[in-house]
Amino acid sequence: MNFLSDALAAAAPAQQDPGMAGLIFPVAIFAIFFFLFIRPQQKRAKEHKKLVDAIAKGNEVVTSGGLLGKVVDLDDNFVQLEIADNVFIHVQRHAITSLMPRGTYKAKKKLDKAQ
Repeated sequence: MNFLSDALAAAAPAQQDPGMAGLIFPVAIFAIFFFLFIRPQQKRAKEHKKLVDAIAKGNEVVTSGGLLGKVVDLDDNFVQLEIADNVFIHVQRHAITSLMPRGTYKAKKKLDKAQ
C-alpha cells in the first residue's frame, strides 16, 4: 500500500508558489483596460469641461439634443439660447456638446427664410 502512495506522489507535479509571475497577467489586463477605456474617457470629460467653461455670450452652439442656437444669456448652471427669431430656451450648461463657427446660426436662419 505504501508503494502506491509513493508512486502517486512522484507522478504529481510539485505545487509552486506563483510569486511575481502570477501578478504579471492581472497587471497587464488592468493596464490594457486603463489605456483603452478609462484614459480616453477622462480625456473626453476634461475637454468637455473646458468647452463648457469657455461658453460666452454670442457663441453659436449645438446641444446634446441637436438644437442649434446662439447664446443670449448664461449663468453658472444654465444657458439661454435663441433658436429662432424671438424663441428662447434654457438648457443646462453641460448639455452643450459643441461650439460652432461664427455665422453658422445666421446662415441657417437665412436658409430657413429662403425656403
